[in-house]
Amino acid sequence: PLTDSFSELIWESILFSGISSATPTEEMNGAGNLMDFLDEPLPDVGTYEDFHTIDWLREKSRDTDRHRKITNRSKESIWEFVKSLLDAWSGWVVMLLIGLLSGTLAGVIDLAVDWMTDLKEGVCLSAFWYSHEQCCWTSNETTFADRDKCPQWQKWAELMTGHTESAGAYVLNYFLYVLWALFFSFLAVSLVRVFAPYACGSGIPEIKTILSGFIIRGYLGKWTLLIKTVTLVLAVSSGLSLGKEGPLVHVACCCGNLFCSLFSKYSKNEGKRREVLSAAAAAGVSVAFGAPIGGVLFSLEEVSYYFPLKTLWRSFFAALVAAFTLRSINPFGNNRLVLFYVEYHTPWYMAELVPFILLGVFGGLWGTLFIRGNIAWCRRRKTTQLGKYPVLEVIVVTGITAILAFPNPYTRRSTSELISELFNDCGALESSQLCDYINNPNMSRPEDDIPDRPAGPGVYMALWQLALALIFKIVITIFTFGMKIPSGLFIPSMMAYHHHDWIIFKNWCRPGADCVTPGLYAMVGAAACLGGVTRMTVSLVVIMFELTGGLEYIVPLMAAAVTSKWVADAFGKEGIYEAHIRLNGYPYLDQDEFTHRTLATDVMRPRRNEPPLSVLTQDSTTVEDVETLIKETDYNGFPVVVSRESERLIGFVQRRDLILAIKNARQKQDGVVSNSVVYFTEDAPQLPASNPQPLKLRRILNLSPFTVTDHTPMETVVDIFRKLGLRQCLVTRSGRLLGIITKKDVLRHMAQMMNQDPESIMFN
Repeated sequence: PLTDSFSELIWESILFSGISSATPTEEMNGAGNLMDFLDEPLPDVGTYEDFHTIDWLREKSRDTDRHRKITNRSKESIWEFVKSLLDAWSGWVVMLLIGLLSGTLAGVIDLAVDWMTDLKEGVCLSAFWYSHEQCCWTSNETTFADRDKCPQWQKWAELMTGHTESAGAYVLNYFLYVLWALFFSFLAVSLVRVFAPYACGSGIPEIKTILSGFIIRGYLGKWTLLIKTVTLVLAVSSGLSLGKEGPLVHVACCCGNLFCSLFSKYSKNEGKRREVLSAAAAAGVSVAFGAPIGGVLFSLEEVSYYFPLKTLWRSFFAALVAAFTLRSINPFGNNRLVLFYVEYHTPWYMAELVPFILLGVFGGLWGTLFIRGNIAWCRRRKTTQLGKYPVLEVIVVTGITAILAFPNPYTRRSTSELISELFNDCGALESSQLCDYINNPNMSRPEDDIPDRPAGPGVYMALWQLALALIFKIVITIFTFGMKIPSGLFIPSMMAYHHHDWIIFKNWCRPGADCVTPGLYAMVGAAACLGGVTRMTVSLVVIMFELTGGLEYIVPLMAAAVTSKWVADAFGKEGIYEAHIRLNGYPYLDQDEFTHRTLATDVMRPRRNEPPLSVLTQDSTTVEDVETLIKETDYNGFPVVVSRESERLIGFVQRRDLILAIKNARQKQDGVVSNSVVYFTEDAPQLPASNPQPLKLRRILNLSPFTVTDHTPMETVVDIFRKLGLRQCLVTRSGRLLGIITKKDVLRHMAQMMNQDPESIMFN
């Protein structure tokens, strides 16, 4: 992430690499002109078009000037002082609102998913809006042995035919399960396609790109928020192999963008808006995993590009409020933030580090397999006829998933319920097949003393079903992630069971004590798989630690997470989100080192045999010349020079600002015609009365554009683009303009150096 002090980075870069930039005096002049520009603002000047990158330095300068103006005005009157306090508190108010709304939406989503998932199998007669568990809570006829069965809850076959165990009832339940799944998925993909195309997918690759400074209009809009929330419930309830963790980050960022529009401090400054979105991402992970601290670290490690210290505190506050709101709703009835919260107290042994590391190796291999398989399928979807039929694809995948999932109880249930059962340890109150241990009446130990009891047939049956579920989930998730519905990643968990009589266990197993904790292995396996797919490390360990509440398991989690990342990195540095960013051609500069020995002159445009650079002169270009240049080119901005002969650099002007300024001048300033001369100088010269009225545009001119010399190493240029978030950089020699390097040029050059298609960078 970028540091909080832009000026330190600028001067550090200048001193380190010999970059030629504008003088401090010119920078002060640029700031002064920016203040003049803010005093007399033109509509939409300083904003950005869709699919363009923001100028972080300009946004930072504008916010500094805005803050300076508010501070000066606060000394004039009590009312101005109060307004300054409100401006200072607005950030915390936005965080509070984000936390409240994202926590509420997460609670509603959890409740709706719980009900609609059970709706595929049956209905509660006493109150149809109750899930299976809620329905049986209210029943007085439920016994301990059959606590999952109650008269108020009936499966569809029992409700329609009165039979529960016959072959016909099984077939009818099977058919209705598949039918409900198809209906939910069809409704989800139809809503996404008609009302909010941006509501599909995980959302995290796009969130990362937006936080790096890219503009995608509508991706965080109100319609996207509404449709994403509704279709996320439908997609998860359909039984597809996906989760709601990634989409909840997208939902929370939509909430952040919504509340940014209420405060001009954030709505008119794209840099400040991204600080809010970073905090919103933390709130999203907080409610997705019930891990507020892990959410903050996830935002810092995984998605944020610019993360100053104040954003860290505000992210912490937003995640806290979101978690508190979700806890108040209590969607699972267990006073926890997630369904699969567990709490272990059994110690682990040093020899267990070997299986933990092996789980990490498996997680890394699985992550590599998943990324390559999923990217290959998504690329095929984009480049073939398959991409033209998103509704049909969703229906086919849903049908296959439902047909194969129903016979296996571990694939039939929701992912949260499955993870909950795998994470939980066996006890006297557990009814799972995984806890089917033989009770020998001749044993002197009490019945609830599980550790030394031999495994029963239910355990072996469950292991076969889990093995089949693992294979099924591995394959089907590759084809599910990336479809035109909201989809997060479901992470396959692994299980272990007790074999006390094995030689490797005799050295540390004590009679009558827990030797191996199966839920711990499931948790470590889940962390290893998630780490292999996303390449998360620190935030992943903290999230899993917050899920379990046990400090003693940090070392196994760290060992598995680090091992999975090492193994996965051996086959490729990209995680699943970075791979999708590259697949979609988003202009995202990752943090990998650039080690190739090339210079700025090798990358800048124009290159040899290309037309000369399009420039404007400071006092000899007419309005017609400017409009012709804008019409004939699609560049995002133009350097301003003293004259075409000298090509001494004066500054840089944005294309959008030029268009808006000329349009406004033609409407409001008398005498401005096509022959009017455009002046970027401090004062326009005195012209004869017969000449048309000149147009002065110095106030939209950036007098301190960032420049490098033609012999600056590209390693330094790439580092500058990353740390300062530049849109473009001008190349000079002794003050004479030679060319320009844009962010797109940098990305193309990096792709070319890695033997990739440079034209895969599709956006500006």
